[in-house]
Amino acid sequence: MTKLASVADLTDYGRVQLSEHFFMRDMLYSEVANFHGMPNIPEDPDAAVEAGIQLCTRLLEPLHRAFGGIAVRSAYRSPTVNGFCHEMLLKGEQAYYCGDNDYSAGRHIWDRHDKAGKLGATASVVVPWYLPRFRETGDPRPLAWWIKDHVPDYAELMFFPWNCAFNIRWYEGETAKPILLDDGAETTTLTEIGMANFDEDHSALYGNFPSARS
Repeated sequence: MTKLASVADLTDYGRVQLSEHFFMRDMLYSEVANFHGMPNIPEDPDAAVEAGIQLCTRLLEPLHRAFGGIAVRSAYRSPTVNGFCHEMLLKGEQAYYCGDNDYSAGRHIWDRHDKAGKLGATASVVVPWYLPRFRETGDPRPLAWWIKDHVPDYAELMFFPWNCAFNIRWYEGETAKPILLDDGAETTTLTEIGMANFDEDHSALYGNFPSARS
């Protein structure tokens, strides 16, 4: 696919189906881009679709099937949008929560390979099914452990305190598969490959959760 040079091009691009329930249009929304009037459009549309297909089929669809739907909060960010967002963060604007473009390549910047030449994609999502429990307990760990046990293709998870939103990443390279918990003040590692709790039986930690559906 060539560069997206018109509204018609972008309309067609938004219609690209990444998986059974997700389309490219779902992935392009950005509060930063909307507020500042910046287009959030991939520089390499084909690479963004390639990464998005892997993210959606391997990670988002299993969540959708198990929990009856998920809400996508943020997904693709263009280098321009992400770079601007990071600059604002460096100026102390805490509402702008973006890593720099080198870090974000192969994460939220789907159409840029990372320094290892690998492709990746991240989406920030919310599981509405889990919200009543989270609002009562404030604990994201049951959901984190369920994903660890039932969505094995994730490369990285990071949970945030707002509606138990979390980043979930697909990555084609090697990974330690960390699960990170950000409480708004500090970030801790719940588990990753090499930690004693990584290969334990976690089923008692999430109890009455739905079963994964193929």
